[in-house]
Amino acid sequence: MATLAEQVSVRFKDSPWQLGFAESCTGGLISSQLTALSGVSSFYRGTVVSYHGDVKRDVLKVSASDIKEHGQVSEPVALQMARGAQQVLAADWAVSVTGVAGPTGGTEIKPVGTVCFAVVGPEFERVLTHHFDKDLTREQIQLQTANKAFELLLQAVNE
Repeated sequence: MATLAEQVSVRFKDSPWQLGFAESCTGGLISSQLTALSGVSSFYRGTVVSYHGDVKRDVLKVSASDIKEHGQVSEPVALQMARGAQQVLAADWAVSVTGVAGPTGGTEIKPVGTVCFAVVGPEFERVLTHHFDKDLTREQIQLQTANKAFELLLQAVNE
C-alpha cells in the first residue's frame, strides 16, 4: 500500500498544481517525507520551517497581534501560515502545521498533542485542530501530524 506521501506525489504529478508547506512542530518532517520520493520536483515548491514566531511573522506574514492574542498554536495562525506559504512559494496548494509535540510546552488549554492544520488552494480553505494522544512520544506526534497533513491535503484536492 502506498504511503500518504506517495499518494500525494501521484496525485500532484498528474495535475498542473504546485505544492508548498509551512511547518512548525514537524520541523521539516513533511518536506523530508515528500522529498524522499523521486520526481517530486515537478510539483513541489518547498517548505518554510517557521519554528519561531518571528519567522511566522516576518516570512509568512502572520499577524503579530494574532500570535499574541491566539498563540502560535491556533487556527488563525495556521491559516495565515498556509496563506503565507502559498504566497512566498508561489504554490497553488499549501498546508501548514503548528502544534505542541511535547513532551513539554503543553498547557491546560493547549495540551501536548494539540496541532492546528490549514490547507489552502484554489478557492479552498480549511482549518482544523486535532488532538493527538498526549501520551505519545514527540516523534510519534510529529509522524502522526505529517500523516494527517498529507491526509487533509488529499481530501482537499479530491473534493
